[in-house]
Amino acid sequence: MRLSICLAVYIISSVALFAHAADPIPEPTMKILNTFTEELVEITPGKGQFPKSFMMGSQAGPESEQPIHKVTFEHSFAIAKYEVPQNLFEAVMGDDPSRWKGPRNSSEMMTHADARQFCTKLTALLEQAKLLEENEIIRLPSEAEWEYCCRAGTKTAYSFGDEARKPDDEGKIASILDDYGWHTGNAAGNDPPVGALKPNPWGLYDMHGYLWEFCADDWYGDYNIAPADGKILRRKNPMKVVIRGGGWIDEWPNLRSAARIGVTPETKSPALGFRCVKSTRENDGVRRASP
Repeated sequence: MRLSICLAVYIISSVALFAHAADPIPEPTMKILNTFTEELVEITPGKGQFPKSFMMGSQAGPESEQPIHKVTFEHSFAIAKYEVPQNLFEAVMGDDPSRWKGPRNSSEMMTHADARQFCTKLTALLEQAKLLEENEIIRLPSEAEWEYCCRAGTKTAYSFGDEARKPDDEGKIASILDDYGWHTGNAAGNDPPVGALKPNPWGLYDMHGYLWEFCADDWYGDYNIAPADGKILRRKNPMKVVIRGGGWIDEWPNLRSAARIGVTPETKSPALGFRCVKSTRENDGVRRASP
């Protein structure tokens, strides 16, 4: 008798769980998910406008950006045109922790673990919505993927040239960077909608400034053991993770394509967010671990 009751409870629980899993995605959420997939930019190293290799780092930068090394990609991927906006973050995670509110403002005030959990949950939602192939996942970009996309085929300090500022016709110093990135010189102290400024040559917005962006890599203070294949560099006991791109609280040197710093995985900031990459599971990005 007790076995029969337990079996009945198990069947009822299983049916309830299946019914919950099969719940349709609400229409507003579907619109947001469709927008996300439409805003992915396909990156195909070695095909079309995308070089197979690039030189990562900066000889003129600090030790953390050296040595300059060649990275050659053997995999394709897609990267989000924008940093994750708040309406997408809330649709996936159920809340919006950002300080500067706005549905299409970039999401901030999350930890590295929060960003990774978002990617896992977004993958599941997109699979349910049939917006991903069976072997595809959403994840954080590797640091090499991030810099490759930021440079967009350029070799200069920024994707728009070597100089952030130049004299205008009257001899006054004018900021070229203002057109491409939010920084201390032009940020009003609250987040604008994504894509308000000019994109880089590959149509990616806010790669220079707005928010620092989490990468998937653990932090090393230089590139002496950096992977040559563009995959994620992991260590057994990470103390810090990599963030890239500079933020609205930073001055122009931190917005360079090669600029990088390390922060603790628990770091939260109104100037720190992330953007997503779509890749296949076999190209999940992880290729190396080290102490």
